[in-house]
Amino acid sequence: MAMSNKDKYRLVLQNEPSIPLYLQDWWLDCVCGSRLWDVLLCENDAGQILAAMPVYMPCKGVITMPPFTQSIGIWFNHSLENANKQSVTDYFIHQLPPIKSFLVGFDTSFTDWQPFSRAGYEQTTRCNYVLPDISNSEWLYRQLHENVRRNIQKAHRKFNITVRKSVPVDAFLRLNRMVYERQNRNAVCPKVLKKVIEQALARKQGAIWGGYDADGKLHSAVFLVWQSNRAYYIAAGSDPALRHSGAPAAVLRQAIQDVSEHAGTFDFCGSMLPGVAHFFQQFGASKTSYFVISKGNMNLGLRILAKFNKIIHNS
Repeated sequence: MAMSNKDKYRLVLQNEPSIPLYLQDWWLDCVCGSRLWDVLLCENDAGQILAAMPVYMPCKGVITMPPFTQSIGIWFNHSLENANKQSVTDYFIHQLPPIKSFLVGFDTSFTDWQPFSRAGYEQTTRCNYVLPDISNSEWLYRQLHENVRRNIQKAHRKFNITVRKSVPVDAFLRLNRMVYERQNRNAVCPKVLKKVIEQALARKQGAIWGGYDADGKLHSAVFLVWQSNRAYYIAAGSDPALRHSGAPAAVLRQAIQDVSEHAGTFDFCGSMLPGVAHFFQQFGASKTSYFVISKGNMNLGLRILAKFNKIIHNS
């Protein structure tokens, strides 16, 4: 029996460490549900995979972004010449199923969206924040804004915060939920987040850092994942009643320092929220841009169906 595109892609992933975290099959299985994503492949005559485009389809006619995922887009094999990337992108566009709504973030390495423009798609530029080299701890500390340094010192000296690794998953999820409750919102896909955390921990590709005071109270925590020499900021949480302790800065600072054992680059994974973006920039992060490409709209019926499918497959 012929192999499916997804089976072929899983084989490619075993031998291609260059494929980013968000395009990994284990990640997509967690955030999409194993039955709600597929992949388009471009192969040469010898059967070599030249490029891959995973797609998340929560319902028929809709291709969009799964939770906790900044970008999917297209992965190009390093052997593929730049001159051929437009034709490969054209190929994928024509291979897409009939769609009523398309909304996909592309990796920062994807810089040529002209084929999508010619096909009637639109593009929005969004911001990401990256520390390109986290190997030098002293240099990183010098990049910190005065406010961050002050909060770190306050956390340690005034509130006796100790940062520990391996925070229990349920304790982290409780803090993460508190952030949304303070804003009178529901937490974003907590069951999906729990799946991601448990899978990352099992694969030894993730950890949760937390700031505890002398009484054992958990003030703040952050969950990071690493892969292929790059670490990713996935989610965080803080107790609103304890948010003035400076713990978020102390925890993130220690987490970045520790994760440098696994990765050379730290990816804050961007945010369009001014307060969050400002916090990331205060760690010395450089701003980069990435494309979000779209076409069509999700009407109310499609939104309800997509949400229902996500609930069924991620329960």
